[in-house]
Amino acid sequence: MYPSMLRTTGDWFADFEQLQDRLDELFGGRSATSSIRAVGRAGAFPALNVGTSSDALEIYALAPGIDPKSIEVSVEKGVLALAGERAALPIRQGEDRNVYANERFSGRFRRVVALPEDADPARVEANYRNGVLKIVVPKHEASKPRQIQVSSAA
Repeated sequence: MYPSMLRTTGDWFADFEQLQDRLDELFGGRSATSSIRAVGRAGAFPALNVGTSSDALEIYALAPGIDPKSIEVSVEKGVLALAGERAALPIRQGEDRNVYANERFSGRFRRVVALPEDADPARVEANYRNGVLKIVVPKHEASKPRQIQVSSAA
């Protein structure tokens, strides 16, 4: 079947991931949804950059060619979900034209990100500009670092 699967690298996690990839190929491909904790997976759409600062969690979704009105951002039970649809480009074929590759993703997509405990889901902001969706999830004020004034006993 797959001779490369009979050999092992010694890295069991990598071997299981390779097995998962092979099974996904066999059964029609991986869905656009990634794992909650891992955030990203090569080929998932839209690609995500996730980072944090002392004030907020920032998520950048690289999603060119999408109408911002068609993007849905929601938060439920500590999970931020990003969903929408990217329209397919018309592919013109004719007597003098053949398409050999069509790698641009089109169709429905959904990505999820687990929010940290100190995130404030009531204050999520989303802004789409130049093909990039920026989502900012501020942290609770109580979780932010603060300086405590030490007083002396009189």
